[in-house]
Amino acid sequence: MNVLENIRERAKKDIKTIVFPEGTDMRMVKAAQICADENLIKPIIVGPRTETEKTAKAAGITLDVRVVDPDSDDEREDYAQAFYELRKHKGLELDKAREIMRNPLYYGAMMVRKGRADASVAGAMNTTGDVLRAAIQVIGVAKNFSIVSSTFLIVLPDGTPYTFADCGVMPNPDAQQLAEIAVASAETHKSLTEQDPVVAMLSFSTKGSAKHELVDKVVKATKLAQDMAPDIPIDGELQLDAAIVEAVGQKKAPESKVAGKANVLIFPDLQAGNIGYKLAERIGKATAIGPIIQGTAKPVNDLSRGCKVEDIVTVACICSLKAQKTS
Repeated sequence: MNVLENIRERAKKDIKTIVFPEGTDMRMVKAAQICADENLIKPIIVGPRTETEKTAKAAGITLDVRVVDPDSDDEREDYAQAFYELRKHKGLELDKAREIMRNPLYYGAMMVRKGRADASVAGAMNTTGDVLRAAIQVIGVAKNFSIVSSTFLIVLPDGTPYTFADCGVMPNPDAQQLAEIAVASAETHKSLTEQDPVVAMLSFSTKGSAKHELVDKVVKATKLAQDMAPDIPIDGELQLDAAIVEAVGQKKAPESKVAGKANVLIFPDLQAGNIGYKLAERIGKATAIGPIIQGTAKPVNDLSRGCKVEDIVTVACICSLKAQKTS
């Protein structure tokens, strides 16, 4: 059983409720119905009921999934009041809170905050910025983190899984933020693959082979991450080949317990991470699943706007596993 099949099977063992706040997107409606039919998760579509039903009809499916319409749901005033309390210190007025809560992204996030659902999956229609803005304002950042970041689950053609971070959210993390990304990504890797994480802090230098302020940031981040998670193997700075090729790792960093064995790769900034995962996907023919959001108080996940139905199903199952861990 490959890692993606394993994720689905594990999702089935502890069914979680996941909201899909983009009910007017045909792919989301199809994915929600597949999840229900295969008993992977319990989906709830959040959006205008009439438009959602029209979308399902256009997709040629009989929709047997619960639909929650923010304009008619019994909880709409309670959710508006809750959002007002969260944001009034920012100058938000109650009428504006009511208006914002009509947005399915915010309504779905509030359902997660209130415990009516365990997680949310969106991004087929909305940008990453829109998805994260709703998540951060409503659900918030996890207590042990100061930032929200993301990973990609990279599955090589031979089935070998890697976790790449950050490839989708933080453009230029400082050393502290990079350390947090490393620790969060290790936790994500463990929850999705059931493998013990081995974390490499990547650079263009290996153990002092080059001197530059960009290398200094990775060195500092490595020390901070090691202090944050002393039980997780984390090392750097390492070049990519030293991190994943055993012979190179032994030559360039013979004292390292990570060199040549890494399965979690932490890139120094978003440019490197984004380029790296797309190289693995396009040239290496790897399967790239993500971005997988981490650092929120409860699970939320983003999608590529070019995603396929099967991608949505997989991400929903990933969100389920993250919810299983936090429940």
